[in-house]
Amino acid sequence: MVARLALVVGGALGAAGVAGCASSPPMVDKREVAEEISAHLEERSGRAPDSVTCRENLRGEVGTVQRCELKNGPETYGVTVTVTGVKGGDVDFNITVDDHPS
Repeated sequence: MVARLALVVGGALGAAGVAGCASSPPMVDKREVAEEISAHLEERSGRAPDSVTCRENLRGEVGTVQRCELKNGPETYGVTVTVTGVKGGDVDFNITVDDHPS
């Protein structure tokens, strides 16, 4: 089964395919979540962050919230990832980048 990620920030939408499991909620690999965040932010701003890191895989259950980190130059920002929908193997989530570096 394939999980499709939908990344929403300010109304924009991106997607990437990752593996999921039919017998339990899909798990989205932490590297895929980080790559999707980075690609989406690059699309929106014209420049990718230096790095995005998520500590754990994202569980495909509505309401799951996870924190990731975005590094841009000397500054580090928190990123909140919230699962907003799961349909079959499709996992939709929103991201919100903190207003200020940590």
